[in-house]
Amino acid sequence: MKFEKHIFICINERVAGATRKSCGEETGNAIAKRFKELIKEHKLRLSVRAQRSSCFDMCEQGPIVVVYPEGVFYKGISVIDVNEIFEQHILNNNPVKRLQLTFPNK
Repeated sequence: MKFEKHIFICINERVAGATRKSCGEETGNAIAKRFKELIKEHKLRLSVRAQRSSCFDMCEQGPIVVVYPEGVFYKGISVIDVNEIFEQHILNNNPVKRLQLTFPNK
């Protein structure tokens, strides 16, 4: 099945005392839960999928959320940001610029 939007949410958790933070500890699981609630509320289960993911190796920028097919990376996401991302990007195809992680051009 092909989804119109596929949302990956990092829920990686590191061992206690690790030097890098973990998206899962930060709020990854709560972010994933909120995306799934919104998908269900909007009856989009056949066209949009929110999926827990492991590490994107961008821990310092986390929690990280990635939306495909656009490949838009969002950084430092909180549960509060999920509503804005869902409304703007998922429903209206307008990525939220202020939350995007940008990469230098190669």
